[in-house]
Amino acid sequence: MSTVISRKWEHAVVTGGAGFVGSHLCAALLDAGAAVTCVDDLSTGRPENIAPLLERPGFTLVRANVAQELPVGRPPDLVLHFASPASPADYLRLPLHTMETGSLGTRNALKLAHDAEARFVLASTSEVYGDPQQNPQDERYWGHVNPVGPRSVYDEAKRFGEALTTAHAETGGTDTCIVRLFNTYGPRMRGHDGRAVPTFVRQALAGEPLTVTGDGLQTRSLCYVDDTVAGVLAAAGHGMRGPVNIGNPGEITMLALARLVIALTGSRSEIRYIERPVDDPAVRCPDITLARDKLGWEPLVGAEEGLRRTIDWFRAEVRR
Repeated sequence: MSTVISRKWEHAVVTGGAGFVGSHLCAALLDAGAAVTCVDDLSTGRPENIAPLLERPGFTLVRANVAQELPVGRPPDLVLHFASPASPADYLRLPLHTMETGSLGTRNALKLAHDAEARFVLASTSEVYGDPQQNPQDERYWGHVNPVGPRSVYDEAKRFGEALTTAHAETGGTDTCIVRLFNTYGPRMRGHDGRAVPTFVRQALAGEPLTVTGDGLQTRSLCYVDDTVAGVLAAAGHGMRGPVNIGNPGEITMLALARLVIALTGSRSEIRYIERPVDDPAVRCPDITLARDKLGWEPLVGAEEGLRRTIDWFRAEVRR
């Protein structure tokens, strides 16, 4: 992966750096010459995600719960707060941990950035829009969120994190940025994390039925991880406060995605319809006008190419 970073960072702290997106961020920052401290309690992150980085100069792994402590050694000039269970399987299993990470963890990460006079980037999510009544969603839309539904532990943790980040910037002058990530996929996802792409790929490679929820006509917008990382680092280097949407505006139904995965894997799997989860959004599509205009960023990897890379990675994982 080649990621253009518009600002030279000396030392970056990445919370949740052993996670799916976090590990790709760590690698991109190392490639750009930054020292990287990865802070992760490995509750959902995986050691194998960062195993190739452990021998690289400048990389440090700190195993810690960011809601309790952030022991990072020398001060950073960039803090990327990506710690949080992010898949339904994880945040439904770890509801209190999810909310503590989004509240206490965000507080600790903000304090670290403020004290070090570092740039701070909060990984928020398209989930702050809930089940949107506006499509596509731009950053001015306030959302349509159930604060007590099963998804609320994740949705409200992220919404609180945005409010806390904004308060830090306005009252303490902390140099902050909020990025709202839309559905990201690619290598290093866990096959059983409950999200559509890894679930469909795992099932197709195993010859199992692909489980499409509801009628499958609900939509998502899928952004390949390399593009997401490039967008995050562009926002970090720009100096904007955001929030800014980082995602791919190409919208696809879950039924069409399942059929595409079957075609790309050459699987003989069939499609099986199952019950749709409570509060499952009907549509999800980013308006990325702000990212295009201010950051000069837009996704470059199309769905077929990104899925081929992801499928190849999952095949290699099966062989290992």
